[in-house]
Amino acid sequence: MDKKIALAAALAASFAGSALAADLPSKKAPVAAPPVMSWTGFYVGANAGGAWSGNNSGSLQVFGGTPALSAIPVGRNVFNSYGGFLGGGQVGYNYQLMQSFVIGAEADIQGFAGNASAANFTGASASSVASYSTIGKASSNLQYLGTVRGRVGYLVMPTLLAYGTAGFAYGGVSSTVWLATGGTDGSGGGGSLAYSNTQAGWTAGGGVEWMFLPNWSAKAEYLYYSLSNGYASTTITDTVTPNAWAYGIGASRSYNGNIVRAGVNYHFNFANVAPVVAKF
Repeated sequence: MDKKIALAAALAASFAGSALAADLPSKKAPVAAPPVMSWTGFYVGANAGGAWSGNNSGSLQVFGGTPALSAIPVGRNVFNSYGGFLGGGQVGYNYQLMQSFVIGAEADIQGFAGNASAANFTGASASSVASYSTIGKASSNLQYLGTVRGRVGYLVMPTLLAYGTAGFAYGGVSSTVWLATGGTDGSGGGGSLAYSNTQAGWTAGGGVEWMFLPNWSAKAEYLYYSLSNGYASTTITDTVTPNAWAYGIGASRSYNGNIVRAGVNYHFNFANVAPVVAKF
């Protein structure tokens, strides 16, 4: 009888301990929810594409001269175009506002490899001494292009950003003018004028960017750029009859065009919002 009472008491104590343990707080680790995606942070990347110009205008001026030439084509406008491949890199920073908007800044630089067309021109000239004809050729080209731009975008989806962009542009440009005059066929002599410099201007455009993997995005973009005019001058002389005539020429060129390119970016702070911890 005593054994049965002792066994019943042990079972009761065991059940009471189990019930008490069930009421105590759990020692299990909290379960963390997946991190919240954010576009905020720095990024670096590479790009490649094509560039082409419209008709880049140029103006030819003639000044001074012996003898004074009265009708050399002063202010004659000439046009040419260029196109080719460009590639380079970019670095930038994004800041995500609320859930749907992204603002930021980006700087990039690209080298250009392409061909330029040459514009031919002719003109009649006259002086108190003789009549002359003028023949020439002019071209301009792009060597490299860089931009520093602001970006404002809207998240069509959490991973797809559509944006507009505008800002400062600068580029290495070159221009060549060749001119000859004399007699009636331009065979009297001439010279060439070469110009190379870095010109500043502006750019604007837009694009889309897709975050296809954590930390990685791909983009497609269009930009229009316009750089300030370049100007240079030189003197050309008669090479058939020395000192028969000599005069200065000056040429100014505008540089503007279009860029279509694709790129890839690595984002250093992707998914940088603190995770939400679920409590159980």
